[in-house]
Amino acid sequence: MKERIKTTTLIVLVVLSLLQSYLLAYSMPGLGVTVRSDQDYVNAEPMGKTASVESVIFPETLVIHMGGNKHTVMYPGMQFYDMILNQRIQGREFKGFQRSPSDVLNWEEIRKNDIGIELRFDNGIPVELLQKLLKLEGDLLFLNETIDRIWIFKTTGTEEIRTFFFSADGEMVYESVRADLTVRDVQDYVGFGQYQPNYTMTADGLYVPVVPIQSTEMLFPYDTYSPDLMQRSLFFDPSTTRALEDREGSQIYTDGKRGLQVEQNGKWISYTDPSAPQITENLLSDNVYASVDFVNEHGGWDGVHRFVNANPGGEGKDIRFKQYIEQYPVISTPPFRYGYMKLTLQQGVVTEYARSLITLTADSESRTVRWLPGGDDLQSILKDYGRRSEVTTLFPALQALPIDEERIRFIPVWAVRLADGTEETLTEAYPNGYEPPKQEVESSIQDTEDDTAVEDNSEMAVSGAAAAALAAGGANPLFFGKGK
Repeated sequence: MKERIKTTTLIVLVVLSLLQSYLLAYSMPGLGVTVRSDQDYVNAEPMGKTASVESVIFPETLVIHMGGNKHTVMYPGMQFYDMILNQRIQGREFKGFQRSPSDVLNWEEIRKNDIGIELRFDNGIPVELLQKLLKLEGDLLFLNETIDRIWIFKTTGTEEIRTFFFSADGEMVYESVRADLTVRDVQDYVGFGQYQPNYTMTADGLYVPVVPIQSTEMLFPYDTYSPDLMQRSLFFDPSTTRALEDREGSQIYTDGKRGLQVEQNGKWISYTDPSAPQITENLLSDNVYASVDFVNEHGGWDGVHRFVNANPGGEGKDIRFKQYIEQYPVISTPPFRYGYMKLTLQQGVVTEYARSLITLTADSESRTVRWLPGGDDLQSILKDYGRRSEVTTLFPALQALPIDEERIRFIPVWAVRLADGTEETLTEAYPNGYEPPKQEVESSIQDTEDDTAVEDNSEMAVSGAAAAALAAGGANPLFFGKGK
């Protein structure tokens, strides 16, 4: 009897063992194993806001040509910049591209005499990304180009509208012979420009306002993402990472492959992943899409950013996003780093990632009107600048100056971009309390109106839409930002 019980028990145990082996082998619910690759990341708690590729693609400036060698410049955030780009250019169709050498026309004569508008993208933008902003249809030759300017103008003495896309290498232009634009569209652009101060152009192509430009100094409180939060976001298995400290006091996280260096007293991070595939072939547009997704998942966005081709003519692996505060581009003050994100990718895989951990509060603590120099004062400052021969662009910006561990002051400045891509502060705004002569400022706009406000059936009819928009919005035409 005992032997039979023993035999029965042994059979039951063998059957249970076989059943357990079967369940493990065929992955019944709850018993499976999740396999993850080295490139996967932990889904950490959300940090900043997400963005789309469309939101980081926009021109650095709009240059309005009003004929008679009169010009003005509009910057992102200006009321008329948004109205021209979003309501009068986006949504139009550009087709039938014809390729020509860049010297096909005398551009200096067109700039002086013909009314029109230029959309300028510093360092150029691939057409594939430009299609996120405009409706473009062209052949493969055009679709594989990088464009740094779009110029729409009306030829003097005719009703012809011509539209040219300039290659970033300066070699070719592409004319859209079937652009969905009318004479009235171009007259509207010029009409909006009549409410802005005049700009003159230097011999090397810099646009300089003839009068001071109003801006705003702002003081913002800020919070900081913790390095631990970023570490949990960036590492496959944060439990396997080690925290080290280098001789300069920077904290370093590593899992043996990836590294995360926390600098600037916990306010700046530099992430590297040398284990990512090192492949030379890259598509810039693909890497931009991948960069936006990566930032969305690992830190998010603090405010508005604009895509910048960090290495024009390079391998397409270097991506930079420039930060705007209320649409002003930010210039950092060395050694304090702030105002941009920088990524390096290999076929869509991020190998380097640098950014600030600072996030500004929704509202500023204080705001003060400041005036940026114009006219002879600005021309003189430019002339005396030590690297004047290297300057390619002059633009208004906000210089970020940390006040303490909780606040940053943003001071209006004129900044310059040099031929090697670096950006420096040229001059700060006039001291607080300075007011330019009112007559001087008003006369700049009046001169423009006198030259362009002619009869509706003539070359440059004043845009009623521009006047109505100004009256309705109550915007200060000299204030190129959005106040709160």
